[in-house]
Amino acid sequence: MEGIQHKFINVNGLNMHVAEKGEGPLVLFIHGFPELWYSWRHQILYFADHGYRAVAPDLRGFGQTTGAPVHDHTKFTFPHVVGDMIGLLDAITKEGEKVFVVGHDWGAVIAWYLCLFRPDRVKASVNLSVAFLPWNPNGDLVELLRREYGDDHYIIRFQKPGEIEAEFAKLMSYEAFMKKFLTLRDPGPLYFRKGKGFPHSPPDVPVTLPPWLSEEDTEYYASQHEKAGGFTGGINYYRALHLSWELTSAWRGAKVMVPTKYVTGELDLAYHMPGVKEYVNSGGMKKDVPLLEEVVVMEGVAHFFNQEKPDETNKHIIDFIQKF
Repeated sequence: MEGIQHKFINVNGLNMHVAEKGEGPLVLFIHGFPELWYSWRHQILYFADHGYRAVAPDLRGFGQTTGAPVHDHTKFTFPHVVGDMIGLLDAITKEGEKVFVVGHDWGAVIAWYLCLFRPDRVKASVNLSVAFLPWNPNGDLVELLRREYGDDHYIIRFQKPGEIEAEFAKLMSYEAFMKKFLTLRDPGPLYFRKGKGFPHSPPDVPVTLPPWLSEEDTEYYASQHEKAGGFTGGINYYRALHLSWELTSAWRGAKVMVPTKYVTGELDLAYHMPGVKEYVNSGGMKKDVPLLEEVVVMEGVAHFFNQEKPDETNKHIIDFIQKF
């Protein structure tokens, strides 16, 4: 795509694939599941054109980044994946240089914890979709969701190594999976009942793509996941949630001390998880993130709004980081 450079950087034993374009202050874009650097294609071009150096890696276990022990989910905890971002920044920035960080979905979780663990490396952050997840003494996210929604909730179904991957492989192609996942618009809880696939789009029903998503886009995602050996690398982030909870208990009550903006979608399922709306809108998140300057709920958009409404998303990001 239009002058985007691709390189490989040795980071924490990984051969990390990085896409980048532009010169100027660095903006690190961190993707989520089941995505890639490619999720930020619109942002990379826009920010490069507006005087920034836009950098988007394929995370540990995703895409063209190799070297992750994908059959050991204990190597996909918050400290591991935040450590990867620090290793990447060490390799591509000058000593003492702070960067802007933008995360979406799992990338937002990583960005929040990057700001919590290493505020010395971040100038300001814009987090999309997923609100800050403070350490919860009542249990890890998997346990809390199991109590709320039962064993068919997608995060619970993701826990047993190999099971959900085998099920998806039987039900649909990589491309069908990507089309169904990226076009999900129901803000309610996502269930994967055994053998049923996506509730909004049964396995044998073809997907009509929206204008913001092309066949070329879904083919690229599908081919990259297939070459990487499947979705296990990305699903490992969910499998490591309990261990991440154990390893981060020392940060109980700790504040995120980085200037931050939070943007989500009106139909984003992450915004509709139990307690999130109240936490975001009634001052709970502001207590945990004292430098939270702005909360935006974009109307009529679902989870992948950085791709669905790139122009609006870009404006929300640049309006904030321009202040610094």
